[in-house]
Amino acid sequence: MPAEILPLIYALVLGYLSGSIPFGLILTRAAGMGDIRSIGSGNIGATNVLRTGNRPIAAATLVLDALKAVAPILIARYFWGEDAARFAALGAFLGHCFPAWIGFKGGKGVAVMIGSLLALSWPAGLIFCAVWLLIAFTRKISSIAALTAAATAPIFAYVFNGERLALVVTGLALLLFFQHRENIARLLKGTEPTIGSDKKAS
Repeated sequence: MPAEILPLIYALVLGYLSGSIPFGLILTRAAGMGDIRSIGSGNIGATNVLRTGNRPIAAATLVLDALKAVAPILIARYFWGEDAARFAALGAFLGHCFPAWIGFKGGKGVAVMIGSLLALSWPAGLIFCAVWLLIAFTRKISSIAALTAAATAPIFAYVFNGERLALVVTGLALLLFFQHRENIARLLKGTEPTIGSDKKAS
């Protein structure tokens, strides 16, 4: 195996191990709220944690899910360079969405994508957050906000950092769309619940 490939593999594995930490599940259990997978969408992400009504725990889940992408990216960049940092981002996203420890059923990836973008290109990350907030406040549907922000993210990644980052962000966006496939089906049917609704969503 070529020596230059090994750091990329290390970064990918590091990202996966960090990304697969199910903070939503850990925090809700620690708070005595039971198994987050038994309510709402069964998702371990911050949006589903918010359905418990505990906003501080939901906010902590959001921050920690973002940080579990930031940490391996910064470590990979320090030791192995920028290409490795991008592989760490991909690993973190895969780990969050498909964590081996809980049957490969994780979150949808929005918080991890935020953390990845902020660590890889903070201007693109801030724009992602701004787009998400704008759509969330105007349309009141979390999935539309996430999908819109993800769809535009590769454009800003290209503008600020060029083709390599844009390619990686495109991959993250496609994975995020895949994780939101049930939401997309509900959007097409007009049955996707709004933010704050008690209906089952993700």
